[in-house]
Amino acid sequence: MPSDAPETLPAVPAVLIQVVGAAIVDSLAEPAMMLAARRSAPPALAGLWEFPGGKVEPGEGAEAALERELREELGVAVILGPEVPGPTAAGWPLNPKAAMRVWLAEIRAGEARPLQDHDELRWVPLERAELTELDWIPADFPIVDAVLQAARPGP
Repeated sequence: MPSDAPETLPAVPAVLIQVVGAAIVDSLAEPAMMLAARRSAPPALAGLWEFPGGKVEPGEGAEAALERELREELGVAVILGPEVPGPTAAGWPLNPKAAMRVWLAEIRAGEARPLQDHDELRWVPLERAELTELDWIPADFPIVDAVLQAARPGP
């Protein structure tokens, strides 16, 4: 029997938190390895692997935010390659309040070190079997296949 009460919909955040991440490869032209970063905090994510990056600050562009985050977290300057398209305009859903846009990137200056938020960095062969051996943050795991496709487009 139909109800006259209005349907209750889940709350939608007024503003989606935009996060940016990098799939740092050894070479944008011929990628063979990718840098993965292991979280050291918060406790719920500590020990899990991710694409390094962070939140876009108010008034900041996504690409500028990613470059800033990589300087702060890893001590590197990068060349940004193509964006890895996500399933939504905001990128890859991380949770109901946040989504992440991801770019391929190559280090142009500096040596990657775990300066903030990470306790280990690892260069991993750009192969599905190798990458899926890492214990990824669940929201980042679907991005791994998309990165593989973006880094190694077919004929």
